[in-house]
Amino acid sequence: MPQREDGNGRYKHEQYSAAIVRAKFGDAIKDHPLNANYGLTADNVAALLEGSAEAKQAVFWRELIDGQMDADRMDYLLRDSHHTGVENGRFDFRRLVTTIQAIPGPEESGPRIGVSEGGIHSAESLVLARFFMFTQVYFHKTRVAYDIHLRGALKQMLPNGSFPPPTEQRIDEYLGWDDWKVLGALAAGEGGEHGERLASRNHFREVFHTREVPAQEDLEEYEQLRESLGELVAAEESAEKSWYKTGKPDIPVAGSAKPRTIQPLSKFSSVVKNMEANRQRLVFTRPECLEEARKRKAKFFEGA
Repeated sequence: MPQREDGNGRYKHEQYSAAIVRAKFGDAIKDHPLNANYGLTADNVAALLEGSAEAKQAVFWRELIDGQMDADRMDYLLRDSHHTGVENGRFDFRRLVTTIQAIPGPEESGPRIGVSEGGIHSAESLVLARFFMFTQVYFHKTRVAYDIHLRGALKQMLPNGSFPPPTEQRIDEYLGWDDWKVLGALAAGEGGEHGERLASRNHFREVFHTREVPAQEDLEEYEQLRESLGELVAAEESAEKSWYKTGKPDIPVAGSAKPRTIQPLSKFSSVVKNMEANRQRLVFTRPECLEEARKRKAKFFEGA
């Protein structure tokens, strides 16, 4: 994604989604028969996607699309688990859905999405499913290698090496970069080395990885090994993934006792409370250099 003009990092995919809503769905939202009672506009919907100030009074709706228990997360974990043929993404979604509640929040922000006390373990299972899918599928070494190649190929193909900014004037240009265009470009030999490796399925190979939650000595060892590999290092990737955010984003749980109390999920679940962020690091080499890289790695550990 391109850098923001205001210097605040790169654009995020939510900003592209908001631009698409404003540019393409304004009339459909405004003229929809069900909208007569609600008066929604494209800007209202886009604000929810962006999480902008206009949406601050609609925390409940925002959490439906971008929260720790949002609909998208529940959907993609089950779908990805099914289509990859693994069990890691499964959780008790039926129990979770039946225990979801609208729980009163601060007066200035309105209700939040939470669960009754009977849904604690179902909410836990959702958090754990996300953890397992990331470690076993989303951050699998081969998938990470293809992410590296796809990013590299797109950087070669895209004008100026990045997508256009998410303005309404340039949204058609962005939407033009669909799967068919990218696959056609790869088939035509575009994308440089990364495009060639994607087309031939001759991806970078992992040489070494740290533990998922490395200690300082693990990171130091990684840096020393990387130095010993030298010019054989083709790419590196680092996971920076927090499975659950405590504090304000914590999923609220409505207690069953009278009077009813509202407490965060991390107060009920020691599993959730003690989950640490994944900071695993991976180092890759080109397949034609793999044998030499393995020799250097073996020599490094022999002398350690």
